[in-house]
Amino acid sequence: MIKVLVVDDEISISSAVAYALGREGFEVETAGDGEEALEKAAVFKPDVMVLDVMMPKLSGYEVCRKLEERNRPAVLLLTVKNDIVDKVLGLELGADDFMTKPFDIRELVARVKALSRRRKAESAGQSGADEESIVLGGVSIEPFSRTVRIGGVSVDLTPKEFDLLVLLVRHPERVYSREALLEQVWEMDFAGGTRTVDIHVQRLRKKLGEWQGLIQTVYGVGYKSTRALT
Repeated sequence: MIKVLVVDDEISISSAVAYALGREGFEVETAGDGEEALEKAAVFKPDVMVLDVMMPKLSGYEVCRKLEERNRPAVLLLTVKNDIVDKVLGLELGADDFMTKPFDIRELVARVKALSRRRKAESAGQSGADEESIVLGGVSIEPFSRTVRIGGVSVDLTPKEFDLLVLLVRHPERVYSREALLEQVWEMDFAGGTRTVDIHVQRLRKKLGEWQGLIQTVYGVGYKSTRALT
């Protein structure tokens, strides 16, 4: 069963969201502030976290920053603001999706389902050629265990960073538009628009370090990976 942790200091909101998700078959826990969110995340180990930004003790942004990269839940941020700066900040901190309050609870449930499908696929693993290791230069990728190593050293990627990397390297030299990447990696129209693709590529390149040239920009179109480094 997919676990969802709903974090909001407004009990009416967290209760309504938890009830709606529970009716859809999710196992749900709630938290009322940022500190409680981190404590429950460590014990409950949610697959998805619905996380309010404006909270006491620790903000949603701070919670995102403190979540462990390994076994990190997919994060859907909630905020009363509708500023692209807030969205960009959330994405840079590892959020996977973004909704502005007030929201339609049916849309929130749909977005949680999309995130949970991705997490379920990760847990189940993949078969056939999709399980084969990918080695490009000093970068080694194990799709089945969802691990990445550079020079033998493990690198922690968020779920979306990993999915983005695997999609690109499995089709070297194929150019993907930002819209295509958004559709294939996020599996739905994303609240942050195509800007989120650029943000995730930027974060991914930073983590790849000396091998960041593996992901190349095709100006005016999108991105591709290259085998030229091998």
